[in-house]
Amino acid sequence: MIQVEALTKRYGATTAVDGLSFIARPGTVTGFLGPNGAGKSTTMRMIVGLERPTSGTATVAGRRYADLDAPLHAVGVMLDARSVHPGRTAFRHLLAHARTHGIGRSRIEEVIAMTGLEPVARRRAGTFSLGMGQRLGIATALLGDPEVLILDEPVNGLDPDGVLWVRGLVRDLARQGRTVLLSSHLMHELALCADRVVIIGRGRLLADATVQEIVDRSERAGTVRVRSSEPEALERALCALGAEVLSVEPGTPRGVLRVRGVSVDEVGVAAGRCGAMVFELATEGGSLEDAYLELTADAVEYRGRATTVGPEAGAR
Repeated sequence: MIQVEALTKRYGATTAVDGLSFIARPGTVTGFLGPNGAGKSTTMRMIVGLERPTSGTATVAGRRYADLDAPLHAVGVMLDARSVHPGRTAFRHLLAHARTHGIGRSRIEEVIAMTGLEPVARRRAGTFSLGMGQRLGIATALLGDPEVLILDEPVNGLDPDGVLWVRGLVRDLARQGRTVLLSSHLMHELALCADRVVIIGRGRLLADATVQEIVDRSERAGTVRVRSSEPEALERALCALGAEVLSVEPGTPRGVLRVRGVSVDEVGVAAGRCGAMVFELATEGGSLEDAYLELTADAVEYRGRATTVGPEAGAR
């Protein structure tokens, strides 16, 4: 289990993590989300002793990382898959780690096979693609057969087959009763493999719940999308029923409404009564991405701006 309690980290006048508390439990894949600069990496570095908290605590199996007798056996970590000496082969990299904990060659061969590194095990890591580097990072995290895994962007650079493999791996580890904390920017992937999600913004906790509970918070969850010939008339009819019209796309002969508070059948009946032809009518489901974007809307520090590309851009 990973337990974070009132964790705070300040760098001078900048607060990177601000009173953060959450628990990643055994038998669970916990997704760890937040915009760039939200404090995710700093939090994970504090959990594994690479940063010292300004205040608060972060423990693994009830102990600080620095107090663990055999860290590789307790927690496997991949925070930066590129932190490998480029002149070492994959096998030699794993061997160096294994010797610090008395881990035998048979386990090295086992994780090499498990992560698909057998064809490149004797190649220097500096020649690896991004995806193969990720596999080596995951192999290193698995080397001590730990009860806790902390993986930062493990599918970055992997091909579709590799993404499926990581998904199955973390789910299997959780089924074995292990704790998995998984950070990723791929919402669709987290929705498929995570049980719970912790979302932070500007170093503070924004949400800590199951994936379904987070999805249910989205404005899109349980709404009805209708495209009709008379959107304005249909909007008036639906409002008369007490429905909430969330968005309208006016100015087209086949306008679209998104509505909450009424069923698909009620929307169809209202359209018939006001003489609106219906071209599309469906219930919308929310998504983890929708909920995440809504929760972090005020916590994004690095936001891009739209630019004009084309003849207009140069006419200045």
